[in-house]
Amino acid sequence: MSWLKGKSIAGPALTLLMMPKREDLYGDGEYNDPEKQLHRHVLYHTQPGDVVVVDARGDMTAGIFGEMMMTYFKGRGGAGMVIDGCIRDYPGQQDFDMPLWIRGLTPNFHTQTGLMPFDFNCPIACGGVTVIPGDIIVADDDGAVVVPAALVDTVIEEAAAHHEWEEFSKIKLLEGGDLRRYYPLHADAQGEYEAWRKLNPVKTK
Repeated sequence: MSWLKGKSIAGPALTLLMMPKREDLYGDGEYNDPEKQLHRHVLYHTQPGDVVVVDARGDMTAGIFGEMMMTYFKGRGGAGMVIDGCIRDYPGQQDFDMPLWIRGLTPNFHTQTGLMPFDFNCPIACGGVTVIPGDIIVADDDGAVVVPAALVDTVIEEAAAHHEWEEFSKIKLLEGGDLRRYYPLHADAQGEYEAWRKLNPVKTK
């Protein structure tokens, strides 16, 4: 869910994989040496516009990032985070307005729970969807989706064309037009749409 309403982002994915804790792979002394904290290392790679995506296994007890790491990510130009799990220290983060798509909030950091950071910038599953580092994450109040990097140009082209005629169709439907004619746009209405588009060209930035 979107934690801050009205936010929208699009950017390349940095990924973090959390796994169930195992004593031979993870010790309680992780916080004695900050550089052993793998969840810090994914943030070190942040470039402006990046989106951190975390496979936290839907765990509702573990706060993957807290106020200080989120502040660092924001300062590096990070666009937002998509976490199949929770964050912590939320009251201290509201002032810098970080776009978040998360399951919830918790006071716990992961060492207090059954999760451990296992790898970063590797393929993960987030919300049941495969995410590869560099894939493009698009998120708004409807939720978050992943666009494979190899398909970005195709998706942009098709989405732009769809959006253009939807603008026209919405106007016609508000005027009481026939749903069968205007959504999806029927071939018989194509000429009508093209005439409208000539009078209402696509605005470019």
